[in-house]
Amino acid sequence: MSLMRSLNRALSATTGLQVRRAAPVAPPQPKKTAAKPGKRPTPVYRCPAPEDLATDRLLREPVFIMSPVRSGSTLLRMLLNAHSRLHSPHELHIRRLEVGFGSKLSQRAMSALDLERGDLEHLLWDRVMHRELVKSGKDFVVEKTPSNAFVHRRIRDCWPDARFVFLLRHPASIARSWHEGDPDKRTYDEAAADALRYMKAVDNARKGITGGHTVRYEDITADPEKEMRRLCAFLDVDFEPSMLEYGRKDDTQVVKGLGDWRDKIRSGQVQSGRALPAEDEIPEILRPMCRAWGYSS
Repeated sequence: MSLMRSLNRALSATTGLQVRRAAPVAPPQPKKTAAKPGKRPTPVYRCPAPEDLATDRLLREPVFIMSPVRSGSTLLRMLLNAHSRLHSPHELHIRRLEVGFGSKLSQRAMSALDLERGDLEHLLWDRVMHRELVKSGKDFVVEKTPSNAFVHRRIRDCWPDARFVFLLRHPASIARSWHEGDPDKRTYDEAAADALRYMKAVDNARKGITGGHTVRYEDITADPEKEMRRLCAFLDVDFEPSMLEYGRKDDTQVVKGLGDWRDKIRSGQVQSGRALPAEDEIPEILRPMCRAWGYSS
């Protein structure tokens, strides 16, 4: 009889207790932490060759307005949407439309068709925008979601025949408007820093895409006919005077949360822009962009 059994007999008879061998202590495990949200990597895709466009894309020569937030992009799209050949819906945020494989088998099947995840997403983007264009009965679609500037290369690769309009505004005016849009959400300094991200993205797009057309918000509000004539010439469509009275066409395109929806834009006519800020009113963080865009020396 082992020593353990003898000891347990004695303990059990006198105390009702027994001794048990302790279980081995597991080594300490590293503490699990929630994964930090990271930037979604760009999926693999191919850029369709010109001879493949008829097969791979339904849209022809889509127009993309590359602009920072609060730079007048809703006004510009309303002016363009009033044209008989241009359809500019509310912000579509197509870059956020994603495709996933339900299984490895489906991934293999699509790869056999030369379609990776990025290619499938591009087909979805193209189909959504083409559906909207067909419903409008017009010839060309104009998309103006400000965050498109962050993926301008991918948009250019998706639609090699796309046309790009770069909309600029005084950086300090952008920051002021972005702050005033929700002052409880962001201070003026926070608004300036946040809006600067969009400005840099638009600036990178202007440098990376050749053959685009640049227009300034201040010029649109000062002389809308002149600027719309220039823009129509770039888009190879005739200028239509009715563009300047966009409110008489349709006011259902103003959707809260998908672009500007306030009284100024809902008036249906181009309103005067705010006075440009004085030099000493420009935050230091915005001065380099002001110089780059020709708003200060």
